[in-house]
Amino acid sequence: MSVKYRQLGASGLKVSEISLGSWLTYGGYVERENAVQSIQKAYELGVNFFDTANVYAKGEAEKVVGETLRAYPRESYVLATKVYGKIGDGPNDRGLSRKHVIESANASLKRLGLEYVDVFYSHRFDQETPLEETLRAFEDLVRQGKVLYVGVSEWTAAQITEAFAIADKYLLDRIVVNQPVYNLFDRYIEKEIIPLGLKKGFGQVVFSPLAQGLLTGKYTANGQVPEDSRAAKHENFKNRITEEKLAKVERLKGISAELDITVGQLALAWILRQPNVSSALVGASRPEQVEENVKASGIDLDADVLQRISEIIDNNPVPVRAGF
Repeated sequence: MSVKYRQLGASGLKVSEISLGSWLTYGGYVERENAVQSIQKAYELGVNFFDTANVYAKGEAEKVVGETLRAYPRESYVLATKVYGKIGDGPNDRGLSRKHVIESANASLKRLGLEYVDVFYSHRFDQETPLEETLRAFEDLVRQGKVLYVGVSEWTAAQITEAFAIADKYLLDRIVVNQPVYNLFDRYIEKEIIPLGLKKGFGQVVFSPLAQGLLTGKYTANGQVPEDSRAAKHENFKNRITEEKLAKVERLKGISAELDITVGQLALAWILRQPNVSSALVGASRPEQVEENVKASGIDLDADVLQRISEIIDNNPVPVRAGF
């Protein structure tokens, strides 16, 4: 098994088509040993792109990811973390002000036990902070060598366009990556974000590619929820699993069976059909899940299969996020 690599947007950085995230897992409900083993398995299989954030499990996810990855040569992996979310009770403990961006970056590096992160994301857009202030703070971190590449997550096409205009005007470091939700049930980035990415040179590292596990096929129409699933532990996930979506997943299983792959691998391969997608960001509570997801790398779906998938899903991309 060998994972394939793609460039991160128009940058020279190469990342694995499948990347490993730590949202709602590491430092959270996934036991530490399983988290460590999942990271180790991913690295063993060639995954070189790992994602975390300062707000995941209140910083604990960064600690687990950082401690585990320190066993490997720093140049052998790409690590991303984020800033924006609330990390304390003070008025400046959230957002994208210069103060919070700089202090959060330093705190993340301390938790990770590293001198720099490869990608530093703005986790969301901050309506209360001038965009130029945020971009200059990111630029300073790049100049200091604490951040190598700048990214955003869940920004609108208009917000990203404005950021590029400011960066170009003042010769600031440009955004090379956006992290949006993208899966068979939520295709909003196809409308405006992907075309803009192709035009401006930023790639997509998509999260929730399996719709929080719905597209793995583990949820069935009988209403039973696996005990180790996210839906079992987070009621809001369970409430979004509809009979209509379950029926579509069952039909997708027929296609995946013909191709001798899992429905999850089919869903990931469908995402990777997009050249502007640099990587599909998956979560894993066990090493076996990592191994299964990585097998999606390199699977090419022909036009007939893509058409059949389209007929089953029967949805059209809209310019706003719908949620899975």
